[in-house]
Amino acid sequence: MRRLAAGLALALVAAAASPVIAQDALPQAVTTDREMVVTANPLATAAGEDMLRRGGTAADAMVAVQTVLGLVEPQSSGLGGGAFLVWYDGDTGDLTTYDAREKAPLAATEDRFVGLGFFTAWQSGLSVGVPGTPRLMEVVHDEHGRKNWNSLFTDANLLARSGFEVTARTADQVNALLALNPSCTDRLFFRDPVAFAYFTNGSATDCAAVPAGTRIRNRDYADTLQALRRRGADAIYSGDLAASIVDAVQTDPAIPGDMTLADLAAYEVIEREPVCEEYRGHDVCGMGPPSSGALAVGQILGILEGFDLGDDPLGEDFVHLFAQAGRLAFADRNLYVGDTDFVTVPVEGMLDDDYLASRAALITDVDMGTAQPGTPPGEFDPTGPQATDTENGTSHVSIVDRYGNALSMTTTIESSFGNGVMVDGGGFLLNNELTDFSFSPVTADGQPVANRVQPGKRPRSSMSPTIVLEDGEVVLVTGSPGGSSIIGYTAQSIVNVLDFGLDPQQAVNVPHHQNRNGSTNLEAPIPGVTWDYDVDALAAALEARGHPVSIGALTSGLSVIQVTDDGFVGGADHRRDGTVGGR
Repeated sequence: MRRLAAGLALALVAAAASPVIAQDALPQAVTTDREMVVTANPLATAAGEDMLRRGGTAADAMVAVQTVLGLVEPQSSGLGGGAFLVWYDGDTGDLTTYDAREKAPLAATEDRFVGLGFFTAWQSGLSVGVPGTPRLMEVVHDEHGRKNWNSLFTDANLLARSGFEVTARTADQVNALLALNPSCTDRLFFRDPVAFAYFTNGSATDCAAVPAGTRIRNRDYADTLQALRRRGADAIYSGDLAASIVDAVQTDPAIPGDMTLADLAAYEVIEREPVCEEYRGHDVCGMGPPSSGALAVGQILGILEGFDLGDDPLGEDFVHLFAQAGRLAFADRNLYVGDTDFVTVPVEGMLDDDYLASRAALITDVDMGTAQPGTPPGEFDPTGPQATDTENGTSHVSIVDRYGNALSMTTTIESSFGNGVMVDGGGFLLNNELTDFSFSPVTADGQPVANRVQPGKRPRSSMSPTIVLEDGEVVLVTGSPGGSSIIGYTAQSIVNVLDFGLDPQQAVNVPHHQNRNGSTNLEAPIPGVTWDYDVDALAAALEARGHPVSIGALTSGLSVIQVTDDGFVGGADHRRDGTVGGR
């Protein structure tokens, strides 16, 4: 039976009654000649555009963008979180991936979350991983930046001190979490008095988010930026701010955590080899383990390679094929992928041509049901599948600069507003990234789970920052937030451009569809944002093929840049607050 997302029925009736939306009434692609930046927030895009205009590289612009995002979109990323970044060097043609994923404290044990519900684990000190974003900004700037480090924080500092307007998206998410509390005084969400005072009206009897459009300031965040200017990333990993982070974790009002100053001091960003899959004459490259992104996106594309996808990105046959490829990719992801510093992952085997052909041969005209993992060639540890998947929100940044460099970065603090605790005197939130680990270290039959908690380990992720090359040159930069749905969003954006010939904005505007080895999820059309289509008719056609179908919101945040002979073409996701900048 089809499952209709709660609260969506009226929206679907309205959408079905409305006329078909003309394509020229939807967001249109932006073109530039020299450089481009696409982010999930107009203030962040403006900061990146300003840095590029002043001669900065994509690395310089990334720091400016990230520090603004952490201020104006605090529910999605920030200095208390982590990121994965793919870098293309315009001078050498080299591709590098940077792993700035958060790490479990050295005191963490495999039974960390056993017996805890997700909400309890999320809103606790146990969920906080050692952050990686500050060190990533420094490392990537040191290796690829041109502008002085001190100049990269100007926009964020000005906004923090003079103020910025709260977005409707931020206010809505605050109110949604507050509504989960028994009362204003009995709070799990925003239990931290510092965060509560910052994000709400502060009332003990009628608590609500600071209304959208309200101008707020964050002087603590400005002070943190000043510390970063003076000391670099060490300002976060040692000294007063580090002590405040540890104190916030160890004195969490719900469940204290166990992060120490030694955990912070030992954190390192790791440069890893990119994981690439050849598709339609292109090299689709992204982040390998501990991210499952490049592997799952690569598997979906590799499975689709042998099929005629037709000419309709919402056609029944294509949606069926895409769903089946998603089932197969997620089955493998759920069994094999973890931090390769702790488990052996068959990376090459999972993208082996013959193996993917054997997986594609399992696809018929009807839904296959729950896919089972395959046995790829190569070595891997004996493991059991992870029982649940709890990833949530993030943000994504795509940048190309005048020097030929390209950057794709997906950045996160995990669930909305991380673990809900704001660092006292720091002005930023802590992450809850460790809830991406399996809550159970073993399966029912005693097999270890690849993504189990271990001390110093990085949890599995679905973040999929991607750069697509043709003959060694960048042709597409893409990625999205959205938890485990990121994989489908990113793969669909690539297919929409390479197979269906859409420009980046058209590719973003297409309603989403995907299957994570469960229901086939269809996005209800959003007037003025996505293409209009008969979602009920498509659902019925898929159900006739045996698909369990779910219709609802699939809130991507795609940032897509296409590199052409004439310049750059950009698309931003209007499901969020995305914008394109450049010149």
